[in-house]
Amino acid sequence: AAMKQTKGLEGDKMSIIKFEFNPKVGIDNPALTLTEDTDGEGVGEPRFYLLTKDSTETFGFCLHEELGCQGHVIRQIELGGVAQRRGLQDGDRLLQVNGHFVDHMDHLRVVQKIKASGNQVLLAVLDGDSYEAAKSLGRDLSQMLPDDIRPRLCHVTRDKSGFGFSVSCPEGTKGTFQLSVLQDGPADRAGVPPGSWLLELNGDSVKSYSHTQLTKKLKQSGNKVTLLVASSAVEEFYRLRGLRVTAALADTSWLPFKVRELHLVKGPAGYGFLLKEDDCSSGGVGQFLWDVDAGLPAEQAGMKEGDRVLAVNGESIEGLDHEQTVRRIRAHEDQVTLLVIDPAGDEFYHSVG
Repeated sequence: AAMKQTKGLEGDKMSIIKFEFNPKVGIDNPALTLTEDTDGEGVGEPRFYLLTKDSTETFGFCLHEELGCQGHVIRQIELGGVAQRRGLQDGDRLLQVNGHFVDHMDHLRVVQKIKASGNQVLLAVLDGDSYEAAKSLGRDLSQMLPDDIRPRLCHVTRDKSGFGFSVSCPEGTKGTFQLSVLQDGPADRAGVPPGSWLLELNGDSVKSYSHTQLTKKLKQSGNKVTLLVASSAVEEFYRLRGLRVTAALADTSWLPFKVRELHLVKGPAGYGFLLKEDDCSSGGVGQFLWDVDAGLPAEQAGMKEGDRVLAVNGESIEGLDHEQTVRRIRAHEDQVTLLVIDPAGDEFYHSVG
């Protein structure tokens, strides 16, 4: 098939992203599947897949943009790879990445979303025939998908009344905790939805906790606690498909710790910072920003000494060494966009997985 010429990946006549599989991923992480239903119009239902790898591997498929073929097309599914094992099919159209509808997005932006998701990504796809049929019928593909399938990470700071939530647990059970949230209390202000289910406490699963153990853990948390919670609808979505909800899929917009995007345009004296490789608090090594010169583009863009670089020009640098990262920064001679996080935020995200 003819491929549309796109910019973004060097030397390719198609903008693709290739992922290999993780041999450590077992059958305990099956595909999220929905029963096909032609609905009398030849249009099936979207299928959901949770793909997991480690930092040195890829997911085992390519994403194509092709002339004469609408949508973001799944191609080159690697034999034995995680994508094939989970059930992705050649010709499937990608509709959603980690709960975000992407069919209407620019192809390279979708590629970046997958790359930015790290080692775990939740995809929603529609088979090619159903996609073409839905398009010909003028159906709104976004309406075929759930509104929100992401759990939520919330960081709660205790006040005089406590954390502002109470926990109920069916008698004689473990790991099943529902939260009642005090209106306008600390938990409510931190974004904990009323009636949500508690999945993790400070980065640890509560699946094996009794009510007594959970109460003890909360007391040991001091004045601050981080909760991974899911509404009843989200919890049911994952439970029916036999999947554990993880923090990697969470909506983090309620957290006080944010990544920052810095856009730098090089001046006569350069950008005005040094990049150093050093040990991360989370283990391994990372690329850190130091010697930020006053008045130069780096400082003007908001760079702080000790920031860790997460991505360069929209692409994660996870797994890259110092020289590879420097080459990424120098790829565009006069400007660069860096995604960074400060030390406190870096340590926090590591602590909650």
